[in-house]
Amino acid sequence: METPKVFESEYRFCLILWECEPVKSSKLVELCRERLGWKPTTTYTVIKRLSERGVLKNENTVVTSLVSKDQVQAAELNEMVEKTFEGSLPAFIAAFTKHQKLSADEIDAVQQMIDRYRKGAE
Repeated sequence: METPKVFESEYRFCLILWECEPVKSSKLVELCRERLGWKPTTTYTVIKRLSERGVLKNENTVVTSLVSKDQVQAAELNEMVEKTFEGSLPAFIAAFTKHQKLSADEIDAVQQMIDRYRKGAE
């Protein structure tokens, strides 16, 4: 199943949901007002829109996510790599490291991920 698209303002809403779920919609309205400056109608509209797209469910005024933060982030990253770097992960990494200094610890962590992936692929 493909992860539904979550747009920027919806993602900020989802961060609150993932932190607090399961949560009553009235509590989400309060949290979105405090953290995002949203009016209640905006929050209810986003809940409805994300529910229709299969990102969350709202049953008996209790809201829970149907997709995880990791799933949404992975889908967004895949879309960006596909659109911007023609699907080439090496091109993405080259562009990222050209403009972003990595520490020795970060390089070691990336190498460990590659080593784990390589072991799992064999």
